[in-house]
Formats: sequence, structure tokens, C-alpha cells
Amino acid sequence: MKKIIIGSDHGGFELKKHLIAFIRGLGYEVEDYGCYTSDAVDYPDIAVSVAQDIAVSLESKGIIIDGTGVASAIVANKIKNIRATPCTDEFTAHSAREHNDSNILTLGARVIDAETAQKIVKMWLKTPFGGGRHERRVNKIRELEKKKLL
Repeated sequence: MKKIIIGSDHGGFELKKHLIAFIRGLGYEVEDYGCYTSDAVDYPDIAVSVAQDIAVSLESKGIIIDGTGVASAIVANKIKNIRATPCTDEFTAHSAREHNDSNILTLGARVIDAETAQKIVKMWLKTPFGGGRHERRVNKIRELEKKKLL
């Protein structure tokens, strides 16, 4: 069974609770990295926690939820080996996995409703990386991570 590491800030807390049950229903093990209440927290703390563990795991994937999904993606993408993608629809979720080998999905609880979030999560989880020409492009991303760019 594959493991999904999930986290949210206070803006994504309610959607995260909903998605944990949904993802478990799809047959995945879910590990919750917080937050655990609707009290205000700083999204970088949650995003980096999820991203660091995903960066060293080839088997796990991550989901981070904040208000728009953008802030957590920015933070997560600072971690080597992470390709975090904010998605607001199923097409983007499919493309993020098939073309970019996305290993963290970020969602915006103030942008999408729970039903849409479920569809996005399901599409993202079931879509495999396409390899082929996409592998060459993802490898270029990996090479950039090795360089110290300004």
C-alpha cells in the first residue's frame, strides 16, 4: 500500500480532514503532518515538513492544502527532488503527474470545493508518470537542482 503524507495550514484544515477520509477510502495509508486545529499556523512550517519527507521517499506522495495551493507549492519546491504542483482541475492534475512526475499536489481550500478536490486528488493519484519524452524533461529539472543558480 502506498503512503500519502498530507498537511495543511489553518486555511486548509477542514478540507484536509475531508480528504483524509476520502484518500483512505481509495486504499491509501495516510499520515497527517498537521495542522490539527483551525488555529492559525505558518504554512511554510507544514509545507517543508511534508516536502522533506517526500524528497527522500520514492514510494510516498504528498498533498498540502492552504488557501490557494500556491504558497505551499512555492515552499515545497525549495526542497531538492520535489515537484509540487498546485492544481485546480483534473486536467492539470493529470498533466502534473504524466508530464512532470509531480510528487506533491497542492490544493487551495479557498479556490475549490470538496467535491472538486476529491476529483483532483483521485486523478493525481491514479495517473502514472508517462516517461519517454517527459523523462528527458524531468531529468533536466533534476540537473538544475544540482547546480547553484542565482
